[in-house]
Amino acid sequence: MRQFFLKYRLVAPLILFYFISISAVSQTKETDTTLVIKNLQKSAIKNIDGQNYKLAIKKLSLANKLAAAPNFNHFKLGVELQIADLYYKLQYYAKTYDETINMIAQSDSLLGINERATAYKLLGLSAIQTGNFNTAALYLGKADSLFTSQNDEINRAIVLHGKGLLALNQKKYETSVRYFDSVIPIFKQNNLKLREANTNINQADAYMKWGENNEISTALEDAKSALQNALEINSEISDIQLSIDGYRISSQIAIRENNIKKAEEDLQLYFNKKDSIKQVYLTSIEEGIKGEWTIASLNEIIAAQKRDNEELQKSLFFGKLTGWLSIALIIILSLFALSLNKNNNLRNKTFQLLKDKNTELLISKDKAEKASQVKAQFLSTITHELRTPMYTVTGLTHLLLEEDPKPEQKEHLNSLKFSGEYLLSLINNILDLNKLEANKVEIAKIPFNLRKRVEGVVTGLKKYANDKKNTLLFEFDPTLPTQVIGDSLKLSQILINLISNSIKFTEKGTVWVRIQNLTQTDRSIMIRFEVEDNGVGISNNKQKDIFETFTQGSLQINRKFGGTGLGLSIVKNLLEIMDTKIHLESKIGKGSKFWFDLTFGLMEKPKKSDKIIIPTDINYDFLINKEVLIVEDNKINQMITKKILEKKQMICTVVDNGMDAVKYVKKGKYDVILMDIHMPGISGIDATKKIREFNKEVPIIALTAVTLEESLEEFFKAGFNEFVPKPFKAEDFFEKIQRVLLKAEAGSPKIT
Repeated sequence: MRQFFLKYRLVAPLILFYFISISAVSQTKETDTTLVIKNLQKSAIKNIDGQNYKLAIKKLSLANKLAAAPNFNHFKLGVELQIADLYYKLQYYAKTYDETINMIAQSDSLLGINERATAYKLLGLSAIQTGNFNTAALYLGKADSLFTSQNDEINRAIVLHGKGLLALNQKKYETSVRYFDSVIPIFKQNNLKLREANTNINQADAYMKWGENNEISTALEDAKSALQNALEINSEISDIQLSIDGYRISSQIAIRENNIKKAEEDLQLYFNKKDSIKQVYLTSIEEGIKGEWTIASLNEIIAAQKRDNEELQKSLFFGKLTGWLSIALIIILSLFALSLNKNNNLRNKTFQLLKDKNTELLISKDKAEKASQVKAQFLSTITHELRTPMYTVTGLTHLLLEEDPKPEQKEHLNSLKFSGEYLLSLINNILDLNKLEANKVEIAKIPFNLRKRVEGVVTGLKKYANDKKNTLLFEFDPTLPTQVIGDSLKLSQILINLISNSIKFTEKGTVWVRIQNLTQTDRSIMIRFEVEDNGVGISNNKQKDIFETFTQGSLQINRKFGGTGLGLSIVKNLLEIMDTKIHLESKIGKGSKFWFDLTFGLMEKPKKSDKIIIPTDINYDFLINKEVLIVEDNKINQMITKKILEKKQMICTVVDNGMDAVKYVKKGKYDVILMDIHMPGISGIDATKKIREFNKEVPIIALTAVTLEESLEEFFKAGFNEFVPKPFKAEDFFEKIQRVLLKAEAGSPKIT
């Protein structure tokens, strides 16, 4: 019995030492992780100050992952607020709002006063940028109260600056200027140069808008003084976004002073630098979503900590073990206990490894989905931004061609028109492909004249065929009905791609377009569409590949004939959505034949009482003296649209936002309204909904550069009668205006 107690009395110190060692290792590990998180936060702040947003978002993503562990939750709120603030700097305002709302919802009970006030401040500022002014006022008020209670002068000044921005967006310019005046001394006193300069820029903007209606006589001089203060500060800190805003305000001042040359130079610099910084912001956001570097770095840090911990554990254990080398039994028992513990740790590590791998797979899946969303949004934004200057190019070219140019000028203008239409075709293909990948394509079922639609496509491509010295032949089955029900736009798009493809790869040859009646019932008809040529042909091993994105027959063909390889991919995807597929027969040197079959609905015979609007050629005399309300925020687009309409002797009124459009429609009577969609304040869709509350008769046409998120169904539900994508062909533009005016005069059903 005595030996038994002696035996365990000797083992007890070793067991106690073992647990003390484990506790020390755990505390060391926790201290190391704390230092890593703090250093990552500090590094992110330095990168933000240096405008290296891409690296900053990486650092904060890594800090957020480390802070997700249970022992470090007290860091998580601060890291998440930093991330939300960075998204705001990157102008990703919707993401800022969502991230902050989610953080409050998940950690409401853990928020201190300063953290809660900071969260409210971010919610208020991001809500201003997304047009939710009531929400912005609510959260800025809450933040102001909390910062005031804490005597936090700097953060309260930032909130007051936000209230000035809110007043500026609400067109309360005098109130806005007063807010900015109140915070500039605070920023200057605390050496916050960037905030001081930003406030001066916003103050200059407020003065310019305040003076638009001559409400303040000193507006121009006050704006110039505020802008000069901002530029002097920026000469020290060199902030890119501040420079961009400076060019915008400077161009407005130049316009007010009738200095057109300087206005154009500053406006060009503004657009160029704005596009450049937007690309930087998008790249930074996409990098943050990818997060591959973050995962690799996190694994590396964790692995290094594990190695250090294991070495420390072994060192402590064997250092203490040397004191009992003379006691063989204790050594054996200790080694046996250590062996059991290692086996248990090995099993735990294996289980944890499997769990981590499963988590990594889920993260990778989520990352891939988010990256795809970012790509789709990026392409949508780029195509939309390209359409706006393209509208200027095509619109001004159209106007110049109508002003009886000299023969040599007409030749140059026609070349410019062709290049603009080619570039627009490429932009449309990219947007179409993006919509197909995002499952955003909708198939319409609308009555249309089949022969007229196909003839329009063939006629539009005849000049292209003539330029290539090709003969373009059209064969239309006489048994086919005049009117069918389907998606005429998608059909035109498919035929344009197929016919232009055949013309491109044929020289001094013939291209046939055939429309045949396959089968017909009382309610539907199946029609075969064929496009055949005797051009270069396609080899057997390339016939499947050419329907893939960015693919052509060969590198030599690409260099000789040009193009992007998008057209046939779009054709294939569109036909698959329409429950059919494309077929191909081809031989090298002999030509190719593409064909597909589509089913269309048939029109019911109209009742005698029904009013029928028969499509006609454009009657420009019918358009004379028609009253048009143009709703467009872009000054250049306003000028182009107005001149195109006034060339046909139409009477135009221009407003630059949705709220003014609603007011003008209430006061006056217009024959048709041309409504832009993307505008400051309320969108064109919201403005149309408001107009339809009191006026259901006036025709409204959506005139906008289309994006991925927009759909025709959404436009028609909002109360639009027609849709014209920018840039447009003048003939299509006037044809749609005439159509809605004819329907209105014929007493078409009111919008409900």
